[in-house]
Amino acid sequence: MKIKKHNFKIIMTQKTVDVKEIVKQKYSDIARDSGESCCSPTNCCGDDEVFNIMAESYETLDGYNPDADLSLGCGIPVEYAGLEPGQSVLDLGAGAGNDLFVARSVVGETGQLTGLDFSVEMLLKAERNRKKLGYANMRFVQGDIENMPLPQNEFDVVLSNCVLNLVPDKKAAFSEIYRVLKPGGHFSISDIVLEGEISDVVRKSAELYAGCVSGAIEKEEYLHIVEETGFEEIDIRKEREIHIPEEWLKAKFGESMSLGNAKVLSITLFGKKPSF
Repeated sequence: MKIKKHNFKIIMTQKTVDVKEIVKQKYSDIARDSGESCCSPTNCCGDDEVFNIMAESYETLDGYNPDADLSLGCGIPVEYAGLEPGQSVLDLGAGAGNDLFVARSVVGETGQLTGLDFSVEMLLKAERNRKKLGYANMRFVQGDIENMPLPQNEFDVVLSNCVLNLVPDKKAAFSEIYRVLKPGGHFSISDIVLEGEISDVVRKSAELYAGCVSGAIEKEEYLHIVEETGFEEIDIRKEREIHIPEEWLKAKFGESMSLGNAKVLSITLFGKKPSF
């Protein structure tokens, strides 16, 4: 995939520590509240009109565990991960373990599966799900995606589902993904990105309607960060638009409100660490 060259300047509009604490609190609340989605009508994102429109159904996939499915994703990265028996897999922002349980159906008992999350409540929920199934080759670790408490060159595959858009420092996050992957390893990540002329009003409307996308950045900027990190064979395996109805916008912001050419996109991205 050919990526345009840009000179991007990343500007933090909130203190990183504040963003992280807000996200941690939201997802801890979800775990405590029996899996209520952050983007549900009674959501934790601060608006009573938010709908869970980003998640895709895992129900037909082998290994699916309904207890682990909190409908927090925006894609199904495990479907595009090229998993094989015996691989070592890391899921970033693993939540209650949804993607890992599906991944285990492919990597099997000889594989090793690790879920990383910084919410203690989520980790406890994931661990309860693991124990119910008696999986000895799966573990859940508390940690920050920007500074993972994991060894370098450890994993064959890194997964993540609608989590990196919430990470303030995406350069640090992808640098860490690169570090923990084995040479020749790869990632499959579903995430939210923006495209077109994104005004503050458009961004706010996207946050209100789609929920929890406040950290999303422009698509080309996102791809540029991945390329600069050193990944190869970068490819968007799936892309779909998160539609925000014009009638909803007009009711919320006035008759003159329009998205114009701005789009909120869900992408599933593949990238490979060089074999050296």
